[in-house]
Amino acid sequence: MDISTATKREEAAHTLPVYPQLDFVPVSGDGSWLTDADGRRVLDMYGGHAVAALGYNHPALLDAVDKQIRTLPFQSNIVANPVRAKAAALLTAFAGEPFSHAFFVNSGAEANENALRIAFLQTGGKHVVAVEHGFHGRTAAASAVTWGAKEKWYGFPNAPFDVTFVKRNRCDAIASAFREDTAAVIVEPVQGVAGAKDLCPTYLKKLAERAKQVGALFIADEVQSGMGRSGLPFAISHSGVTPDIITAAKSLGGGVACGAVITTAEIAAQRRFGDLGTTFGGGPVAAAAMTAVVETINKEGLVANAAAREAQVRESCVVGPIESVQGKGLLLGLRCKGPARAVRDALLRKNILTGLSGDPNIVRLLPPLNLDPEDVAHLADALADIPDGTC
Repeated sequence: MDISTATKREEAAHTLPVYPQLDFVPVSGDGSWLTDADGRRVLDMYGGHAVAALGYNHPALLDAVDKQIRTLPFQSNIVANPVRAKAAALLTAFAGEPFSHAFFVNSGAEANENALRIAFLQTGGKHVVAVEHGFHGRTAAASAVTWGAKEKWYGFPNAPFDVTFVKRNRCDAIASAFREDTAAVIVEPVQGVAGAKDLCPTYLKKLAERAKQVGALFIADEVQSGMGRSGLPFAISHSGVTPDIITAAKSLGGGVACGAVITTAEIAAQRRFGDLGTTFGGGPVAAAAMTAVVETINKEGLVANAAAREAQVRESCVVGPIESVQGKGLLLGLRCKGPARAVRDALLRKNILTGLSGDPNIVRLLPPLNLDPEDVAHLADALADIPDGTC
């Protein structure tokens, strides 16, 4: 029995069987490449669901985490910490005006949960508007605003509040979706799990206008699309909309679990002791990782690189079984002429790791933000070598 097969069997024996797994078990990584125990190298065009912002073995991230874990691995939010303070300052500056305050948590679902909590506390509302096909997490409130969760896997006997799902990119459906007691509208500017489907600017603007009319907060869920992945610091800026709250996670820590709720001074001023809470959120190691990620994105021009690699993918990867590209930056969907699963599996046989989505014809790309042009060329060559008959 080879090492990969033994690892999969051991994991299956002791973990809940809730993830279908591919026939590849990485044990190390460098740059945008993963290596298994037998020395097989695979180009990671999926980035662990958009987590590996800096790829693997990046010295800035390694040094920051190593230094912090040896200095002060943890202290709670009951005491101030200079690493947390720096991370918050850098992150809010990265988001730009009018954002000035952050609340750190441990994941994207937790960030969205707390963003919704802030909206209910601030407005006194009892209702949320979400967009069809959106995904916001698997905790109680986050999954209540996730399209299809109730029918497929929600699990809780009741949702914690009323939700209306508005049709994607249908401006004529917006007005009737809101109520006088609507506390928030939550959107992914680019819907990741749906297949890298970006929402049109006019639609987002009308959602923001309607939210303002009824006194609801606009929450931009940038867990997948944020941290420069869209070719701008946050994808909502492509539409010209300024949200009340931005949520971030995944790429934010470069592999260290973390999340953030980013908001304005006006909203921060209305929060009181005890409104929000977390044990591990904003811990020193996570804060050091976030600091390293933001500093590296800025220093290495990775926002611009995401935009440049998007252009390269659009120009070179509509070949073989691929008929079009959708999404923004390095949150992209390759639309296949047939089932995406066959294309994903063919790419893995050619040592390229990609992902699927809620759209059965979309192969999803979420690679590191420092992806090299040569890696995109490698993907294009591999796609060109896959016959249309694969689909």
